[in-house]
Amino acid sequence: MAIKFILCFNKQGIVRLVRWFELSASEAQRTQDVMVQIYRLISSRDHKHQSNFVEFSDSTKLVYKRYAGLFFVMGVGLQDEEPIYLSHIHLFVEVLDAFFGNVCELDIVFNFYKAYMVMDEMFIGGEIQEISKDMLLERLSTMDRLE
Repeated sequence: MAIKFILCFNKQGIVRLVRWFELSASEAQRTQDVMVQIYRLISSRDHKHQSNFVEFSDSTKLVYKRYAGLFFVMGVGLQDEEPIYLSHIHLFVEVLDAFFGNVCELDIVFNFYKAYMVMDEMFIGGEIQEISKDMLLERLSTMDRLE
């Protein structure tokens, strides 16, 4: 059970956050193309009548959720359980929302280092490290005070 990548992009396809955990040599050279393909695939789906899960490649499926104007996407293995990752996307957004106080795209753009700090507290090396919202917010507020 490992996350291959986490992406966040807006409705226009502009990437706001990206973290690659598993990256083969061939994918490393074409990460931009992969992100464009993911955006095209997800943005063309009917979000009211289709699921938040879609197969992307021979070894990867996408789990995604749209919040306001942002798409949050995780690339996971084909055998992994999608609802688990969907719940972690939701937790990530909840933590961002609590940390920033009603998070929006501009918060992520101008405070990207804090958004990555949140991501790094939750996910390390493609593995889920912490699932307690209270614990995450406590750690994040401590690190934020150190600035």
